[in-house]
Amino acid sequence: MEKAVGIAGGALAAAAVLIAVLLALAPPAGVDAQGAAGLQNQPAPAAPQGAGQGQGQGQAYSPAEDRAAEQAAAAASQGSSLGGIDGALPLTEIFEMVEEGTVRVEVRRPPSVTSPVSGVGSGIVFDLRGNIVTNAHVVEGADRIIVTFLDGRSYNAEVVGADPFTDIAVIAVGGAEEGGSRLYPLRLGDSANLRVGERIAAIGNPFGLSGSMTAGIVSQLGRLLPAQGAFQIPDIIQTDAAINPGNSGGPLLNMRGEVVGINTAIRSDTGEFTGVGFAVPSQTVAKIVPAIIRDGGYRHPWIGVSGMDIDPDTAGAIGLEDTRGFMVMTVVEGSPADRAGLRGSSETVLVEVPGGGEEERQVGGDVITAVDGVEVRRISDILVHLQRAKSVGDELVLDILRDGRSTSLVVVLGDRPASVQLEPPE
Repeated sequence: MEKAVGIAGGALAAAAVLIAVLLALAPPAGVDAQGAAGLQNQPAPAAPQGAGQGQGQGQAYSPAEDRAAEQAAAAASQGSSLGGIDGALPLTEIFEMVEEGTVRVEVRRPPSVTSPVSGVGSGIVFDLRGNIVTNAHVVEGADRIIVTFLDGRSYNAEVVGADPFTDIAVIAVGGAEEGGSRLYPLRLGDSANLRVGERIAAIGNPFGLSGSMTAGIVSQLGRLLPAQGAFQIPDIIQTDAAINPGNSGGPLLNMRGEVVGINTAIRSDTGEFTGVGFAVPSQTVAKIVPAIIRDGGYRHPWIGVSGMDIDPDTAGAIGLEDTRGFMVMTVVEGSPADRAGLRGSSETVLVEVPGGGEEERQVGGDVITAVDGVEVRRISDILVHLQRAKSVGDELVLDILRDGRSTSLVVVLGDRPASVQLEPPE
């Protein structure tokens, strides 16, 4: 399967299966007894003028003081309840710990042929300044955003900024505490410590049903999801915890009540949960959100190639004994990869495929085998390394195979463009 790296993007293999974002259509009044009922008829208190403004326009911002207060609030809420094996808590205690910091996000849009006029998602309180994290697709195109807290009070919110490449957005509410609602920031855990089979829980507003909790396990780690343009979101958490439309932007929690992910999408052919859900990891949230609050967005490091993972047929065609690595097929003109001298595919060959017959394969491009000494088995290894460890302007050392010989190149990472025009190899 050809993949373009954002190094530049790709698509899921099964055409009949879709990745559905989790924004629920706004329910009619009376559907939800926990805050949804009558929401459209309630005038939301106006946010103070300038709420959420300025923070996304280059002003200095450090979450350190908010994080300290956040940790204190979390510790006070837990008291001495942490305990058991590895500090694991019962689901009942986890829900009580985080329900005040999980909010309902209702969006209203002008009439459009491409998106619903209104919908319901979820969000988490990030700090004591009223910044709330949700998904970018939840608030995209919204001309009004209403945030509802556990106590039923609703407030207008404004978009601070968004990063469509990771589907993360920050919105800000003003006047919550003055209006009587408590700002309860949730603790971020470290998603790098997650293991397949570990128990997790999800909270959100599936189908507009506010404050719903489900539980399951981590099904797999390091998945890729399609993002804006030809790019992909790396390092995604896969879970079997039931998440549905309306869960978008809500927390995925470990058994200590820490946020380890933001629920983002499901894999389904119906638009409803079928056992496979996806969440953006907390490591990504911790890196992206402060930049959004400070600058209104995030600058992603970019190499500028497209290509494919090495499979047995391609390995045989180019004389490789190993099926690990990523073969460059196209180098974007003027990109960091182009300036570093990376080469794309130069010829097409016919290879035999299982079951008989032949297929054309593009070969001759550099095969990336490691980045900064980290082995590359497939494209996701490159994307995860860029997301976790690199920033725009950093140097990236690529170990490559070229014409059967090993060599290294140094790429100075650029700023990822909004979209990329990939020219097919000659």
